Amino acid sequence: MKYTAYLFDFDGTLVDSMPAYISVMLRILDENGITYTSDLIKIITPLGYAKTAKYYNEHLGLKMPEAEVIALMNKYAYDEYAHNIAAKVNVVEGLKRLKEQGADLNVLTASPHLVLDVCLKRLGIYDLFTNVWSCDDFKTTKADPQIYKMAAQKIGKPVNEILFLDDNLNADKTAVDAGMKVCGVYDSSSEEYCDEIKSVCDYYINDFSELFEL
Repeated sequence: MKYTAYLFDFDGTLVDSMPAYISVMLRILDENGITYTSDLIKIITPLGYAKTAKYYNEHLGLKMPEAEVIALMNKYAYDEYAHNIAAKVNVVEGLKRLKEQGADLNVLTASPHLVLDVCLKRLGIYDLFTNVWSCDDFKTTKADPQIYKMAAQKIGKPVNEILFLDDNLNADKTAVDAGMKVCGVYDSSSEEYCDEIKSVCDYYINDFSELFEL
């Protein structure tokens, strides 16, 4: 096994949640008549709910208290994560195989614990992870290189000995800048950025069965 420590994104990497995530994020803008460009999801996905709410107000002209925006995001998202969102192809089997081989598995996601934990527990994979982190736990976002260094410190490995997996171009770029080894993950929501993701990452996989070929 080339790597003994892994740091996984959640949305679009472990679970097929990006359609629901995108729907939740855009619903708030649509309900308030706010226009946006096609690259919005790429921009906000690494930010988490709080920073996305701030971005909406500062850059898109949404005039709503940030706490209210976050509450709406949580309300709209909870049912999907608690009841409907499925693991991506070969994720459960791949994680169990890595765990059996002695790998240290960890999660770092922009999603809050409210939806993160309930989803991982429903899928029966929560206990496979040593740490399940929301960006909220670090009080910063995956657009900040420091979050990857802080996660590495908590994992107890040099940052360049941890393999980070994410489907989002901006998160992958930032993790590379932080010194992590990075594996891009295919997701239909980021399909248009596949070539760019491949160009910045050390590896790229279409599904988790390919992890064992790295």
